[in-house]
Amino acid sequence: MTDEELLAKYRDPSSRNYAFNLLVRKYQQKIYWHIRKMVIDHDDADDLVQETFIKVWNSLEQFRGDSQLYTWIYRIATNECLNFLNKKRRRFFLPIGDVEGELMEKLEANSDYVTSGTEPSGEEVQLKLQKALLKLPDKQRLVFNMKYFDDMKYEEIAEITGTSVGALKASYHLAVKKIEDYIHNSDSTD
Repeated sequence: MTDEELLAKYRDPSSRNYAFNLLVRKYQQKIYWHIRKMVIDHDDADDLVQETFIKVWNSLEQFRGDSQLYTWIYRIATNECLNFLNKKRRRFFLPIGDVEGELMEKLEANSDYVTSGTEPSGEEVQLKLQKALLKLPDKQRLVFNMKYFDDMKYEEIAEITGTSVGALKASYHLAVKKIEDYIHNSDSTD
């Protein structure tokens, strides 16, 4: 079912719940992995997916169709992720390195995360990549995840993040360089 058909069913009060359930089924897994790549922990990701769809439910009537439905949902999920990570830092008065360390511990403890949702190209390589990603600032990691893992176009990412395509390209290439440096340096210390 297309997004337009889903929205039409949603706008009809007799099929609203059914349409929303279809929408959740259509996007839940993609949104879960989008969030999980940012927060690492399964339980946190599940909570944030729930929060995302609660916000979608509460705001869907106001959706004007200025963007595609999935980019609108991704924007909500992205904001939920960034808010969650910022709250975590503020709540515990943690410097960025401490949150990064906590996420790194969760990454190593969640070996299922390393191989789930990505092409199996060796658990160790995936773990190094994920560790390198945790070294990136949140927004840079977000851009890298959407471009590399979700194979989104810069224009779609721009819609979701509210950032210019040029800034996104620069951010992505900087992230790639940092990841390459991290992996190269970790290989030389192994």
